[in-house]
Amino acid sequence: MKKKNEIVVLIPALNPNEEFYDYSKKLTENENVHLIVIDDGSKEELKYIFKKIEKLKNTTVLTHGINLGKGRGLKTGFNYYITHFDKKEYPGIVTADSDGQHKVEDVIAIGNELNKLKGEGIILGTRDFNLEQVPFKSRNGNKITTKVFKLLYGKKINDTQTGLRGITYDFAKECISINGEHFEYEINMLIKAVKDKITLKEHTIETIYYDNNSETHFNPVKDSIKIYRVMFTEFFKFTISGLSSALLDILLFTLFFNILNGKIDESISILIPTALARILSSLYNYNINKSIVFNSKEKNTIVKYYILCVLQGLLSWILVEQVFNKISIIHPSFIKVIIDFILFLISYQIQQRWVFKK
Repeated sequence: MKKKNEIVVLIPALNPNEEFYDYSKKLTENENVHLIVIDDGSKEELKYIFKKIEKLKNTTVLTHGINLGKGRGLKTGFNYYITHFDKKEYPGIVTADSDGQHKVEDVIAIGNELNKLKGEGIILGTRDFNLEQVPFKSRNGNKITTKVFKLLYGKKINDTQTGLRGITYDFAKECISINGEHFEYEINMLIKAVKDKITLKEHTIETIYYDNNSETHFNPVKDSIKIYRVMFTEFFKFTISGLSSALLDILLFTLFFNILNGKIDESISILIPTALARILSSLYNYNINKSIVFNSKEKNTIVKYYILCVLQGLLSWILVEQVFNKISIIHPSFIKVIIDFILFLISYQIQQRWVFKK
């Protein structure tokens, strides 16, 4: 007879302490829990911990010969889950950390919530970073990442770094091919979930830090750089695309003006080169944004793109004129730079969520 609320729990571990065995044992005391532990290249003197864990009921230990990173550990676990567990019986998998930050009760709660989801989805175990016991670097680091993530991807996630996540079978299958081998993998997972409109829920969990979070393998400098590089990659490509398009526009205008100057009526000697340059540079920008920046496979995006271009141009003209009329002491070129920069940021959001949305 099928058990109620079957829960698969995945824990990647690197050089855990003895308490990790006790934690694993407590998890498996729940008869509906099936535990997958990844030994991510731990020291030889600590292998005995994994051998003890392997003897626990409903437990599988998978081993990396060398340390490959948390992201790779999660993908190894997802692959094992997909190939060894039936979707109907085990509709999702819960990931947890090996440092004891996640209470067993919270892991089980995430698993139970996960079993209620239909289709692709992810449930995040969200911590409260306003509590006094939260270390300074964790509190401020997560709050900053939350704000940056919302600015770039339009979704507020209160705990972007949480390792306690419930992931449905279908989404776990997709997660195997997500880029990232270390801590940046988890932020890539959230970016994919938001872009693909995957159901994303947050479940409040108890906030636990032992010894100022000394057990974590997260490097606040090295790993933070990787995470922010991942988050800004798309925006950086969008910026390069915009700048190169502007440069191309100027070069094409210069070329056409030199070719046509003296050969056509003086009244249109500026208009025609401007129009030709803008048409060609915008086509270049469209194709770069579609294929490289947003990697969109959607059809009919060019109509949306040019609707946005026209509206952006009109808004720029109207706003610059309005501001200049009220603050005439400021040169209109300076006003245009500020307004166009703001419109550039808004355009990024619109292109991401509407023009090239998946």
